[in-house]
Amino acid sequence: MSEWWTYRPSDFLMFAPRTYWRLFELQNEALWPLQPFLLLAALALLAGVWCRHLPSLRTGALGFALAWAWVAWDFLAQRYAPINWAATHIAWGFALMAIALFMLALRRPEATRSPVRHRTGLGLMLWAVLVHPLLPTAAGRPWMQAEVIGLAPDPTAIATLGLLLCIDARPRLLAGALRASAMAWLLASAATLATMGAAQAVAPLAAVFIAGLALCVSARAARTTYPA
Repeated sequence: MSEWWTYRPSDFLMFAPRTYWRLFELQNEALWPLQPFLLLAALALLAGVWCRHLPSLRTGALGFALAWAWVAWDFLAQRYAPINWAATHIAWGFALMAIALFMLALRRPEATRSPVRHRTGLGLMLWAVLVHPLLPTAAGRPWMQAEVIGLAPDPTAIATLGLLLCIDARPRLLAGALRASAMAWLLASAATLATMGAAQAVAPLAAVFIAGLALCVSARAARTTYPA
């Protein structure tokens, strides 16, 4: 029997990397042609957030509530759970996130006054909508394995984190918990992808780092502008 220190992180994976990527291909085949409409809707939302259009912020929170609920059921519970037992529990977390986003929308969020948060949030949303779906092609995998916002967890979480950077809402604890939850998933996803040996692990990890940096910079600027 091999000693425990001889094992690598990849030895603890419950599935092969090609099985994981195949999940997105099967999802895209089953839901086509929904993807182009989701991308167009996301671009319309991005334009509204860029203009600081307040109804767009509320609509975005409602839209992402539906997206997290859909990902919880369709991807995590129906597709990912058969190869990863933890996905069932994660799906419940996504469902709770959907409920919290719905509550946030009811509180009529406002646009943030921080230019750093606003620009960073727009950048994350733009990445999730237009760049993240291209990562399979860049990695030499079939384009049908693209992860599309609203259907796949990573781009949905990145875009949600971007939206949450662009808004201010009361209570602050709710918005903070939502940002932390999105970051938690992205860190978990980065760990899974890194264990699979996928360079794509950099994307969710970078999203967390960039969002955290923007929050720190904006908080510091706020303390400087409005000292206690």
